[in-house]
Amino acid sequence: MVKLNRIYTRTGDAGTTGLVDGSRVRKDDARMAAIGEVDEANSAIGVAAETLTDAALVAALRRIQNDLFDLGADLATPGEDYAPSEMVLRIVPAQVERLEREIDSLNADLPPLTSFVLPGGAAASLHLARAIARRAERAAVALLPHANPSAVAYLNRLSDFLFVACRAVNKSGGGDVLWVAGAHR
Repeated sequence: MVKLNRIYTRTGDAGTTGLVDGSRVRKDDARMAAIGEVDEANSAIGVAAETLTDAALVAALRRIQNDLFDLGADLATPGEDYAPSEMVLRIVPAQVERLEREIDSLNADLPPLTSFVLPGGAAASLHLARAIARRAERAAVALLPHANPSAVAYLNRLSDFLFVACRAVNKSGGGDVLWVAGAHR
């Protein structure tokens, strides 16, 4: 269990931060950039969840937020052993598979795409979360082969989940905003 009595520690004042194994890296290290991007995606998902009324979708987003906290811990744990343990949080293939099932379930009730979708409509905040999740994925990919492949796959599936969730929200809120190529030439 986490217990924080004091929020500031002063240990990062020289521009470094601690990883799970006790080692320290610069705050501008690629690993820290990826952790920060995951944190930003998590925050954007939290904002988007506050705009939604679909209880099942909000519950799925809250599960994802918890997974993203685990994913941040995964990225903050150096090493090449990606097996989880009591003391080490790792994203596992079952979490990726759960996202795939949720994507399929949400997508089953949606009409086929006939155009690219512009970020907007009732799901605008979810679209923003999706774009941030894509950035987090790119930052995690930059760590390969020194990142858990399941964590990278999770972020890839997350952007897919958020896209389908956007379409589901827009379906009940006026429809997707569709791209019309060359419409304003």
